[in-house]
Amino acid sequence: MNQQTTLIRQESDSAIRDWREQEKLALDLLSLTGELRFDRSIELVLFRQDIYDTRPSKVLDAHRLGIDYQGTPVSVRVTWQIAKAIHRFTELAPAKIDLGKLALEWEVQEHFTNLDEFVRDRLHTFTTEHRERPEPRDVVLYGFGRIGRLLARRIIDQTGRGEQLRLKAIVIRPKMKDHLAEARKRAALLQSDSVHGDFHGTVEVLEEGHVLMVNGNRVQLIYAGQPTDINYPEYGIQDAILIDNTGVWRDKEALSVHLRPGIDKVMLTAPAKGIPNVVHGVNHQSVDFEQQHIFCAASCTTNAIAPIIKLVDEAFGIEKGHIETIHAYTSDQNLLDNFHKKPRRGRGAATNMVLTSTGAAKAVAKVLPGLAGKLSGNAVRVPTPDVSLAILNLQLTDPTDRESLNERFLQASLRGDLVEQIHYSTSEEYVSTSAVGMTSTSVFDAPSTIVSADGKSATIYAWYDNEYGYACQVVRLAKQAAKVRRACYY
Repeated sequence: MNQQTTLIRQESDSAIRDWREQEKLALDLLSLTGELRFDRSIELVLFRQDIYDTRPSKVLDAHRLGIDYQGTPVSVRVTWQIAKAIHRFTELAPAKIDLGKLALEWEVQEHFTNLDEFVRDRLHTFTTEHRERPEPRDVVLYGFGRIGRLLARRIIDQTGRGEQLRLKAIVIRPKMKDHLAEARKRAALLQSDSVHGDFHGTVEVLEEGHVLMVNGNRVQLIYAGQPTDINYPEYGIQDAILIDNTGVWRDKEALSVHLRPGIDKVMLTAPAKGIPNVVHGVNHQSVDFEQQHIFCAASCTTNAIAPIIKLVDEAFGIEKGHIETIHAYTSDQNLLDNFHKKPRRGRGAATNMVLTSTGAAKAVAKVLPGLAGKLSGNAVRVPTPDVSLAILNLQLTDPTDRESLNERFLQASLRGDLVEQIHYSTSEEYVSTSAVGMTSTSVFDAPSTIVSADGKSATIYAWYDNEYGYACQVVRLAKQAAKVRRACYY
């Protein structure tokens, strides 16, 4: 064996040893994550990505998101050490803490010699002295379609010690006379999803199809044709927030039928008339949820573009703009050509790009009234099952350049009111499937930004998971309305 061959083999062995050491640290990090989650209701995430119940290799891959912010991955040894410091900080109240952000801040800070002092400084307002432990709130899902099932997944994934939202019931308009057979079909759809993969846990059907046991959560299945048919206290449900994901009732008067004994608030997962259209992170603080009992979470597209438009308008001003959404097809369309009441949507969704209308631009004005009349919009439905792309062409009041515009979004994804909504990507290989499962409402595609020579026209590209990303926004808003949202360090 010559010297060069020996050197190559030594380098290969060294790389494997290094990877194994990193995997061990990732395993220790996951162990700490689980212990903090169940013993103290402290949830650790990494660049807003969930890491609980994740493989060590996936955790290591998530560290590479540091490339978007500092040009290099963050070190798993650093995040592991930060997690240990958080574990030693015994006065912490229930909270959600981003290890990625803390790792970035640790890299550039100059005032602390050890991580314990640094963590205590950053999280000093997160102690039990400053924060109260929230009382859990019951949740009822009215409807169990694609969004309903993803809401169930998200709520149950985040149950932890059950101190925030507790899924107590799912209301279903029965499609079969045999409730047990129907429950098994519904459970199978919850357990396995063609886009989002298998559910992490167990789903059991009990009591002849009237109960789902999901990761220890006992969820009542209520078969009802109308809201008035249901007696919620009969199922032990009280002061619940009901999330209507059917889209059947679309205004205040119609939705008010849900306000019955056991139900305190009603939220619709679609735009609505006569009630607040709320995008969490954008205008949720303008709503008094003590007084407001019926509201909606707007649409998936509105949730994707409103944070971007707000940021641009605050930074540079928007004179006017057009939003084109390249949208995944939905179950509203036909699989094969057939009658549809709306133009073009009758053509097969899997074989056509379908030009259609969208109310998202007008809906933004309900969320950001200052932009009323300034925006137009249209949509093209395309043959993909999930993830859409918003293309925003905006005329600016104050000129800028590409670098300054991108920097605004980079900073907004790291700090401020929109960190949960905006993810910043520098990847030139990002495609629609890259965004499947993103918890943010939109992924800002930095390499694609276009700014005109005079700086007064900008084109922005933003990916969004119109199913799961939207479901995450709905859950955030539900927590806000129910007053169970923990302190978040993002």
